[in-house]
Amino acid sequence: MDLVDVAVAAHGGLDRWKGYTSVSAHLKAGGVLWSLKQQSGPLDDTKVRVALHREYASHYPFGDAGLHTVFTPERVAIENQATEVIEERLNPRAAFEGHTLDTPWDKLHLAYFAGYAMWTYLTAPFSFTMPGFQTEELSPWQEDGQTWRRLSVEFPDSIATHSKQQTFYFDREGLVRRHDYTSEVLGAGPAAHYSSGHREFGGIVVPTQRRVHLIGEDGSVMPDPLVVSIDIDDVVFE
Repeated sequence: MDLVDVAVAAHGGLDRWKGYTSVSAHLKAGGVLWSLKQQSGPLDDTKVRVALHREYASHYPFGDAGLHTVFTPERVAIENQATEVIEERLNPRAAFEGHTLDTPWDKLHLAYFAGYAMWTYLTAPFSFTMPGFQTEELSPWQEDGQTWRRLSVEFPDSIATHSKQQTFYFDREGLVRRHDYTSEVLGAGPAAHYSSGHREFGGIVVPTQRRVHLIGEDGSVMPDPLVVSIDIDDVVFE
């Protein structure tokens, strides 16, 4: 059976997914990335809402009480409760040109990265059925005594994400367990993003624990440092 079909069914099915337009969740983010980028705090304990059928995300609160972000591929902004724009940046991807892993970020850099990242994570694997996505199953992968099916996913140019080419790993039930990519805006090497704690919310299965580690030059996953951790709960599909 086609791996995309297996994964979509395992996570709740396309018909159920199409019945929703957005998902919101409470999240706590950790790991060394935020201090490295001089942006500790805003994602420590916050909420996120993403649109399911177009690329949009908002984190709230974001830093100061009453502020929230507005992310789309073409624009990122920070607004107050009255939706007045405090800061904004058009063509936000260009603001990362020349960055290396230790280049400090401003709040709009963070809002863009967090926005596209959470949209990518919370819409997969359903997003693979959207126009412009291309997928190809790769050879099976052995890890921790398990055999995982691997899917190469090419994202369309219209979608802001880590990198155009990404690889997803699915267990025997079809649940996503690992996700490899190179985050271009970080100016760093490849990373392995592990998903666990899968739970059902409104009929959709969502990983509630995520851990991101760097991949070494020999292809092995480096246990330290923990680059990013994301723990989510209170997931609501609407």
